[in-house]
Amino acid sequence: MNQINEEYIEDYIRSLLPRPNGVLEELEEYALDNHIPIVQPEVAQVLKVLLKIKKPKNILEIGTAIGYSAIIMAENSSENCKITTIERRRDMVEKALENISRTPYRDRITILEGEAEEVLLSLNDKYDFIFLDAAKGQYMDFFNKCINLLNKDGIIISDNVLYKGMVATDKLVVRRKKTIVKRLRKYLSHINEIQGYTSCVIPIGDGIAITYKEE
Repeated sequence: MNQINEEYIEDYIRSLLPRPNGVLEELEEYALDNHIPIVQPEVAQVLKVLLKIKKPKNILEIGTAIGYSAIIMAENSSENCKITTIERRRDMVEKALENISRTPYRDRITILEGEAEEVLLSLNDKYDFIFLDAAKGQYMDFFNKCINLLNKDGIIISDNVLYKGMVATDKLVVRRKKTIVKRLRKYLSHINEIQGYTSCVIPIGDGIAITYKEE
């Protein structure tokens, strides 16, 4: 539990969701056994719904990890949709490539290795859908670089924005996490105030923010 919702609410919501099978089921077990963070089931379900509504042609993800969310996005978008995902750790890149190669989506997913703040500056494509799930303290920098890559009517999803509830109340803040919490609070204020964008924060998983580009 992430201290965002009561455990009984979280358990109930998850009980409604279909269980993954095949590669995704294996990746969930691998992530659990190896303490690798992946999107939580209810967050994955939000991604699925938004992707089916938006029908993007080009998706950008920051934070590949083992490829779990990239596979989910590929599975829930059209066969013409291309996914570019950025990962800084070589071991995660290798694992993600291995996992993605076992799916029908290997030709649709491209992994770019490197620090996101540097890779983002090298991109020339425009994207309809961007998923932020990397270093939480860098979200403001990622967002400011991503808005130049986002098409009009595009969507940015930011994961873990309530950070175990700490962003919402000082009562939960752990001393060593103060800087991240401060930066996330500033980030959430920014995306809710910036002209030309509409955002909302949803208290599921570890908190997600959805930002829509109006112009």
